[in-house]
Amino acid sequence: MKFPSFLFLSLFPFAGLAQQLPATRPNQLARPATVAPAPGLSLQQAVAEALQHNYGILLSRKDAQIAENNVTRGNAGQLPNINANLTRTFNNNNITSTVGDNAPRVINGGTSNLLNSNVTLGWTLFDGFGMFIAYDRLKTLRQQQQQITRATVEETVETVTNAYYDVVRQAGKITSLEEALKIGQARIDLTQAQVDVGVSAKVEVLTARVDYNADRSLFLQQQQALAAAKITLNNLLGRAPRQDFEPSDSLTVTRDLREDVVTTGIKANNPRLAQARLGVDVATYDRRLVTASRFPQIGLVTGYGINRNINNAQFITLPTGPVLSTSVNNTVGLNYGITASVPIFNGFNIRRQEQNARVVEEQSKLSLAQTDLQLDADAATAFAQYQNFIQLLDLEETNIQLARQNVDIALERYRLGLLTPLALREAQRNQLDAETRLLDIRYSAKQAEIALRRLSGDLVRAAQ
Repeated sequence: MKFPSFLFLSLFPFAGLAQQLPATRPNQLARPATVAPAPGLSLQQAVAEALQHNYGILLSRKDAQIAENNVTRGNAGQLPNINANLTRTFNNNNITSTVGDNAPRVINGGTSNLLNSNVTLGWTLFDGFGMFIAYDRLKTLRQQQQQITRATVEETVETVTNAYYDVVRQAGKITSLEEALKIGQARIDLTQAQVDVGVSAKVEVLTARVDYNADRSLFLQQQQALAAAKITLNNLLGRAPRQDFEPSDSLTVTRDLREDVVTTGIKANNPRLAQARLGVDVATYDRRLVTASRFPQIGLVTGYGINRNINNAQFITLPTGPVLSTSVNNTVGLNYGITASVPIFNGFNIRRQEQNARVVEEQSKLSLAQTDLQLDADAATAFAQYQNFIQLLDLEETNIQLARQNVDIALERYRLGLLTPLALREAQRNQLDAETRLLDIRYSAKQAEIALRRLSGDLVRAAQ
């Protein structure tokens, strides 16, 4: 549809409107002047907050602290046990005593009391070297828990990083929809101007408003998606769900990762693989502990005690006959000695325990092999996805430039009456779809990159 030349002058205010759209794209529609802008949040700040406040990391660190506290020679049985004991008893008895054919002697309310106090020491001198094996096992368990904590940290950082870039992605979609709304408003203004000069029907204005409202609906839905993404990230950071912020980092993808470097990093630095290796060592120590129980156990025991017994109902024999008296016995002294225990037969339980310990050791080796293979498979999958998304990203980055140019041209042709509203709407939709695809593919490529860095044990250093 072409306009008469005299109508160009009436449409002059809209000339170059497409070029007048702002080059910088805000993350959301204009805010009221009274609302302060949300504080910025960088990825480095998000990771730092997660390391300090994420509950999964905090709980795992407590487990590591427990494992650290357990590494003592006393827990391994290498140090002596010293106990202080005190017993104090009182008795009040009715006593009937008969000697020979004599008449029974009766004592009602006879009292006595006993004081027994001692300090004892027990020290295992030899147990088949089990105490030394136990100490090495405790140190290995500490190392294993440290690797578990490290894996928890890296996996949490991966989740936080993905959540952060999801906020960036959702904010980018808000920006694309804002631009679509501006183009839609420009279309309404152009169409209304055409109706005002009598070269277009009112139905075209109504159609433009319907399309604008459809984009507005998408914008409101996208605002909810952005709010949900922020709540997810706040939860990971241990913050209030509704705490607002604006991501200050952009969604950029590293394009030069190499598969051989990732594979080498997995073998050297992956905490899950290190955890599995230490699991084999723990199982070996468990088997050796069972074997150590076959040997004799030799210990040193000693103690120092005081024993005092006062009996107020004690019969003593005098020349004049038996009389009731009080007896006091005091014993004070040191005792010491050696204890030895040799296992001879316990129902073949030691043999059963050894068999089970060997099975557990083999299981740990199989688990190590499985973990190694699974990590290789995860790396191969992530790298294949990474390569594919990089190719798609190159394609979509070229495509978005074409889509934007197409909208600029379509809007200008529409202003000149050389394009139908349907064609303009199609160009607008194509740009919005291209913007969305680009953001989604860039986010997926970043996810693959993050997964590769986490597998190679390099994510925390890269994120900080």
